[in-house]
Amino acid sequence: MVYEERDYRIKAGKLAQFVKIYGEYGLPLQKKHLGTFVAYFTTEIGELNHVVALWGYESLGDRETRRKTMLADPEWQTYLDRVTDLIDIQTTRILNPVSYSPLQ
Repeated sequence: MVYEERDYRIKAGKLAQFVKIYGEYGLPLQKKHLGTFVAYFTTEIGELNHVVALWGYESLGDRETRRKTMLADPEWQTYLDRVTDLIDIQTTRILNPVSYSPLQ
């Protein structure tokens, strides 16, 4: 299993709006297409205005296939139109759990 960490820095004053829109529109679409939803966080201490999402995939190929399907869904584009102006920066990392990680 591999994990994808997506970290979004949201424009100041827009975090609550982003989280609400994501919960209502983005998350249901991603659950439909992406598979294993692991966690979703907001920051409270440190660099503020961040949300971090964790998704699990069987492999990088599984991730690629699932994301292509999601990106082809017209509802996904509608969701992106709702949030694009709220996002400042996005970073993505693929994480591989070590043998003793509780997330395998």
